Amino acid sequence: MRFQTPLVPGILIRRYKRFLADVILDDGREVTAHCANPGSMMGLAAEGTRVWLEPNDDPKRKLKFGWRLVDHENGHFTGVDTSLPNRMLRVALEQKQVPGLNTFGSLRAEVPYGEKSRIDFLLSTDGQPDIYVEVKSVTLSRRPGLAEFPDSVTARGTKHLNELAAMVNQGHRAVMLYLVQRTDCAHMTLASDIDARYAQAWHAATLAGVETLALDCQITPESVSLGKPIQMIAPDTE
Repeated sequence: MRFQTPLVPGILIRRYKRFLADVILDDGREVTAHCANPGSMMGLAAEGTRVWLEPNDDPKRKLKFGWRLVDHENGHFTGVDTSLPNRMLRVALEQKQVPGLNTFGSLRAEVPYGEKSRIDFLLSTDGQPDIYVEVKSVTLSRRPGLAEFPDSVTARGTKHLNELAAMVNQGHRAVMLYLVQRTDCAHMTLASDIDARYAQAWHAATLAGVETLALDCQITPESVSLGKPIQMIAPDTE
């Protein structure tokens, strides 16, 4: 997916109120950008970080910039927009480009299920079990080459894993899909030291038959595209 408008580089001053970031652009302007990421953004929001913003001229938007990338200045990037994975994956699913999820008849998004939850994607085929696909954006990396999820405690994520397991128990197929929005990671695991309950719920869901799929991304200041499957390393749940 290409960015709608060319990104502009700058230096992060601060991220605050979760959804706001002050940035000094390379042309000297100081601007406030929307940060489409409700997570902690551990390791990505330090003052002085090199970032890329997407400008817009939409009169309905109060902020004229959106924070899209962290530039690690070594040829690697991290995508920080958590709304992008679902948009990108919908296109890939429709084009039957997601490994293991390329044989289905119809696709629906945000379908109610479980206890007041909505599944990201529900894939259906006449005469076959439905496939429930939950998507999580992964941006944390504390060790070279290793991506981790989550970057903060996520009771909602734990609930989703339990609900996926319930769908398997009802005879359906369920997939927990982690989209690693980093170009510097070849493996992924769960940050059990950050959220032990989530790691335990993942282990229980796996035993119940929930599948895990981790995919990386190809990221540049021009575009973000779906990459290849990467190895999922089982977390320590002791």
